[in-house]
Amino acid sequence: MITFGVLTLTMDSEDQYISEIAFRASKLGMECYRFIPSQINPNTHLVRGKRYDEQNASWVVDEFPIPTLLYDRCFYGDDDHSKQCIPIVSWLKNRDDLLFLGYGLPNKLELYRILNNSVISPYLVPSQSVKDIKIVLREITKQKRLILKPINGSQGRGIYYLKKNDKTYHVKTEKQKKIISRIFPNEIKLVQWLKQLIEHHEYFLQPYLELSNEALQPFDIRMLLQKDEHGNWVERGKGVRKGNTGGIISNLSAGGTVSDFDHWAQSLQPSVKEFIYNELEYIKQELPKMLEKEFMPLFELGVDIGITKNGAIWILDVNSKPGRKVVLSTSPNLEETLYLAPLLYGKLLSQTDQKERKRYHAQTLSD
Repeated sequence: MITFGVLTLTMDSEDQYISEIAFRASKLGMECYRFIPSQINPNTHLVRGKRYDEQNASWVVDEFPIPTLLYDRCFYGDDDHSKQCIPIVSWLKNRDDLLFLGYGLPNKLELYRILNNSVISPYLVPSQSVKDIKIVLREITKQKRLILKPINGSQGRGIYYLKKNDKTYHVKTEKQKKIISRIFPNEIKLVQWLKQLIEHHEYFLQPYLELSNEALQPFDIRMLLQKDEHGNWVERGKGVRKGNTGGIISNLSAGGTVSDFDHWAQSLQPSVKEFIYNELEYIKQELPKMLEKEFMPLFELGVDIGITKNGAIWILDVNSKPGRKVVLSTSPNLEETLYLAPLLYGKLLSQTDQKERKRYHAQTLSD
C-alpha cells in the first residue's frame, strides 16, 4: 500500500482539508498520515504523528516510518519552530527514496529575477531588493507611491503602502483585518521606521499600481492551477477577491470577499472581456511551463492577477501552496475534485519512474 503523508507545522493546520483527503485515500490504495517535520526522530527516522484509521474515520496517534509520498503544506513564519523545520523539510526533499507532490518555489525576489528573463516578463511588476534605505528614498521621491513586500511573505502579511506628500509620508498596512495608518512628519522619522523594518526582514519594493474597483476596494483575480491524474496542468477555477475599502490587499485571510469570475466578467465591455480571457489563458499555459523549466517539479499553483484601471494585466504573486477557498466559494461542486487531486496525482507519481523528475535545479525551497 502507498503511504501518503501530509506535512504541516501544527497538527490542527488545514484539518478539514487533510481529513477529507485521508477519508478518500484507502479507496485509492493509500494509507494516509499527517505529521510535523520536527517530530521526526533523527536517530531512528521514525515519525511521531497521526495515522488515519479508515474503520473509525478518525486520526490516531502513532509512530511510523516517513511516508514515501509527501504533500508539503508547511507555512513558515519567523518563529523558532519554522526555522527548525525548514532544514528538515529540505533534507526530506533531497532524499532519493521520497517523493514530494511539489518541491516549492524560491523567495519572491528570486522568482522575479528568473521569470523576468522569460516570455512572462511583460506581466511582472518591476521589483528590486531593499537592502539600502537610500533605494526607498530615491524611488519614493521619483514615484510618490510605493509598495514594500517581504520576500518570503504569504497571505498578504507584512505588505506596506508608502506615499510621499509635500512634507509628510503616509504608511499603511493591514493587520488582523484592520487598516493601520501612520503619518511620518519628515524623512528622518520615515528612515527610523524603515531601519527597524528591514533590520529584521528582507523586503523588496514595487511601484504602486491602481488595482482598486469603483468602491475603492483592492481587488485581484486568483486562479488555481493543479496537475491532474495524468500529470497535465489544468485550471480548477478562478474568482475575484475584494479587500476592505481603502485597504491594500484582497486576501481572504485579511477579511477579503470573493465573487464568481465569469459573473464579474459579464459586466465588462465585450472587447475588454475577450482581452482579459485571452491574457489569462496565455498566462495559464506559459507560467507553469516556465516555472518547471527553471525549478523542481510542482503540483499546484495559486496565481494572483491584477488589472489596473487602464486595462494592464499584472502577475502579482505566484504561490506553490495555495488555498482552495476562492474556488470552493464560487464552485462548491468542485469539492470532490479538489480533495481527490493530491491523491490521484500522487498515485501517478508512485506508478512511474520519477528519478528524472528530481534530476536538477536544487533551488532554495523557501515557499
